[in-house]
Amino acid sequence: MTAQPALPDASGASVLSRTAGPVAVVMAGGLGTRMQSTVPKLLHPLCGRPMLAYVVEAARAATGRDPIVVTSPATAAVRDAFPTGITFALQEHPDGSGDAVRSALAAVPADAAEVVVLNGDIPLVEAGLVIGVLERRRAADAAIALVSFEAWEPGALGRVIRAPDGDRVVRLVEANDATPDELAVSEVNAGLYAFDAAWLRAAIERLTPSPATGEYYVTQLVDLAVADGLTVVAHEAPDDGALDGINDRAELAEATAMLRERINLAWLRAGVTMHDPATAYVDADVDLAPDVTLEPNVTLRGHTRVGKGSRIGAGSQLVDSAVGPRCRVWASVLEGATVEEGTEIGPFSHLRSGSSIGPDVQLGNFAEVKNSRLERGVKQHHMSYLGDAHVGAGTNVGAGTITANYDGVRKHHTEIGKGVFLGVDTMLRAPVTVGDGAKTGAGAVVTRDVPAGMLAVGVPARIREIRRPAAEPAPAGDAPVAPEPDADDSAAASPATPDR
Repeated sequence: MTAQPALPDASGASVLSRTAGPVAVVMAGGLGTRMQSTVPKLLHPLCGRPMLAYVVEAARAATGRDPIVVTSPATAAVRDAFPTGITFALQEHPDGSGDAVRSALAAVPADAAEVVVLNGDIPLVEAGLVIGVLERRRAADAAIALVSFEAWEPGALGRVIRAPDGDRVVRLVEANDATPDELAVSEVNAGLYAFDAAWLRAAIERLTPSPATGEYYVTQLVDLAVADGLTVVAHEAPDDGALDGINDRAELAEATAMLRERINLAWLRAGVTMHDPATAYVDADVDLAPDVTLEPNVTLRGHTRVGKGSRIGAGSQLVDSAVGPRCRVWASVLEGATVEEGTEIGPFSHLRSGSSIGPDVQLGNFAEVKNSRLERGVKQHHMSYLGDAHVGAGTNVGAGTITANYDGVRKHHTEIGKGVFLGVDTMLRAPVTVGDGAKTGAGAVVTRDVPAGMLAVGVPARIREIRRPAAEPAPAGDAPVAPEPDADDSAAASPATPDR
């Protein structure tokens, strides 16, 4: 089902279009003080996404529409982090989970058949579990279906108390309020509910504040449904950690490790090789083609994509970058870069934002590229920097070559043609153009354009014709001519040998 656009109601709140079906409410009003952070808990990242994003994704997949997320003034930053794809409801004063649901109901379509309620701090929840609790409610024609699980250590979790027939739920009891017999129950409440929407709208107004805290709790709705003679059922889930709420950074780290294992397993089954899955850090939005190989200690972040048959070597970090088919990246860092097929990078190369590397390029030790395009077959093997440049096909970039692109105020462009040979320690002071087939001598400081097929040598570089070495045979029909001395040659650096 395609998600419907949000429409404003008379009060200024955003409501979904009037379409029947289940609607998810995600509670996101708590700041999460145990995180000891100025960032709202639900915006802390797991594998490249905010915690809340996973819950929103599961809710949307299960219901076929955008969820309603309840925020409070303390979590207003959540709204800025999710500018689209969510309908927001405001809980002016965070007076408990029951009050959060009441706040959300104003944004629920009047003809919605069901409301499913989730906490925003359970990022490992999956759509199948949400669908399961909805189906359980329908099958029992119940007012409420809740998710429960048998806990190895129930501890302070709320217990699920069933009727003698073992099917219906008659009570949810907090551990502090439980009798010894109730504490012996190992079935606990996971905090995920499916409600009959019509009954929920009426019942939510009957909630009373807790004598202990003065807050309103969703769990009291079970008591109200039982008092109304309606059915409450449980949908049992495994105790596999997927429903564990995150309250502090230690639990965040545990959930991240579980999610990373889930992501890696999915890629392994999709045809990706990981030499050591425990050290492959792959974000949730990364896309890998079949036959990709990840060596140990690889980090792929953001919206990185890797093409078929490519190998990401040990120690590499790729952030929001695209690597084409049949590439090799080894012990290098790519940030916002694009690499086309057959290219080899590293070790110890650094591609910064805006780098566009063509096919069959070779970038080697300590080669750095920023905001530049390198065409097919360029060789930049070691200790060099290309910034704000365009490099033509087949050009050789000698060791130590630098484009001096910044004058202290502005960045300037360097244009390097096809088949250019840049000698070692060449400095190109931008803006400057080096024509097709041109050469520079070792140590040349190029401050003016070099025409195609010409040679630039010296400091500052002077332009002259390229002469064949003395040992080079003369063309057929020409008599051998001895090289003539040139007084200026003593001050000029000679052309470098090809970079290897």
